[in-house]
Amino acid sequence: MQEARAHDYRIVDVFTEKPLEGNALAVFPDASGIDEQTMQKIAKELNLAETAFVVPATRSDCVWRVRIFTPAREMAFAGHPTIGTRFVLMDQDLVSRASEQFLLEEMVGPVPVRVDKGPRPLIWLRTPPISDGITFGRGLCARVLGLESGDLLEIAPQLMSAGNPTLFIALKDKATVDRASFDSHGASLLKREGQPGAMCVFVFAATAEGAYSRMFAPEYGIPEDPATGSSTGPLALFMMRHGLIDEDGDTRFVSEQGTKMGRRSILHVHVLGRRGEQGIDIGGHVTPVARGSFIL
Repeated sequence: MQEARAHDYRIVDVFTEKPLEGNALAVFPDASGIDEQTMQKIAKELNLAETAFVVPATRSDCVWRVRIFTPAREMAFAGHPTIGTRFVLMDQDLVSRASEQFLLEEMVGPVPVRVDKGPRPLIWLRTPPISDGITFGRGLCARVLGLESGDLLEIAPQLMSAGNPTLFIALKDKATVDRASFDSHGASLLKREGQPGAMCVFVFAATAEGAYSRMFAPEYGIPEDPATGSSTGPLALFMMRHGLIDEDGDTRFVSEQGTKMGRRSILHVHVLGRRGEQGIDIGGHVTPVARGSFIL
């Protein structure tokens, strides 16, 4: 019988400077001895939105490979695990503290990450290429959210993806965002419209600061996500297309997410070039909160 081994992990709160806010993430900085099936079981055991496992890169241009699991499935790309893993790698000297930018390998491909250094570093990722999907009727989207059609802006909800298909639905104000709800029954109604795979549902209202947001992903085992970096780049593009933020370039704003569920998160957005033609960067602070080990 194989002898049990300790697998250390860190828990960090991402997109916040306060412990026990933001989006909690578990990071296993040395997961080379953990197989895929066990990774999924660990993610289900921890029951956080996502758990990240660091293994040697298969690409010569990337410093490490990151595998990301929700309690239900592996993700091609996710924002808060990318930013949180960058913090842990730096904090545990697994990358040079002098390295301001490098690539992490994820299923979606190499993801550039960089850091604005300081007492509380602000860590950024570059959003992968964004693709457009189908649009949905406002009436249907209102029904699956438990809202009325008049609660939505006169903008067609649209599916977009930077690795994770996300349906963006613009609502009229913050109070309406807080009234929205979504579950697996709503997901099944949306599938009848022609989206066969799992999707996230992202509702938001434009604000003076940028956006006030919530995200639901019951098909990923996440009833509601406190902060969704992978969807925030597409959110920026969606808002620019519909005149909700400036589209001329070098635009900066923040998306506040998770407040309704008591996990307030602040996602910084920097749009480079007109409509992000030079890239869309998503940034956030990371706060370490816990350490532990699995004995397997």
